[in-house]
Amino acid sequence: MSRTRISAELRQRIMEAARFRCGYCLTSQHIIGPMLEIEHYVPVSQGGASTEENLWVACPRCNSHKAGRVNAIDPETAVTQPIFNPRSDVWSEHFEWIEGGTVILGKTPIGRATAVILQVNHPDIVMSRGLWVNAGWHPPTD
Repeated sequence: MSRTRISAELRQRIMEAARFRCGYCLTSQHIIGPMLEIEHYVPVSQGGASTEENLWVACPRCNSHKAGRVNAIDPETAVTQPIFNPRSDVWSEHFEWIEGGTVILGKTPIGRATAVILQVNHPDIVMSRGLWVNAGWHPPTD
């Protein structure tokens, strides 16, 4: 299946709307090495379109773990949940920062399922966040 090209203008609008941060872990483009990626919430492989309503920004780490998924299992209830949708869901309703801003806690079934499937608290990224916190770059306050 071929992908529709995402124009530079659309890419810029999405990046600005996302404040140049990953929609899942809120990592800023300004503090990671790899560029943030435009991702399809509903993957093209599942019929998702390359339209603004289906696109958002993800860091390569979150995007690679999300891959073609739109659902994940809440580890607390073992019930399948939709993955957090950064375009329409409110981050603070589903997640919060703990351990000084280095760990993302899922507060809802969607938040917990998303945190697990995207591995947002892998020890390597938690260690990096600790460095960013010490530098005053993280977590975002807005």
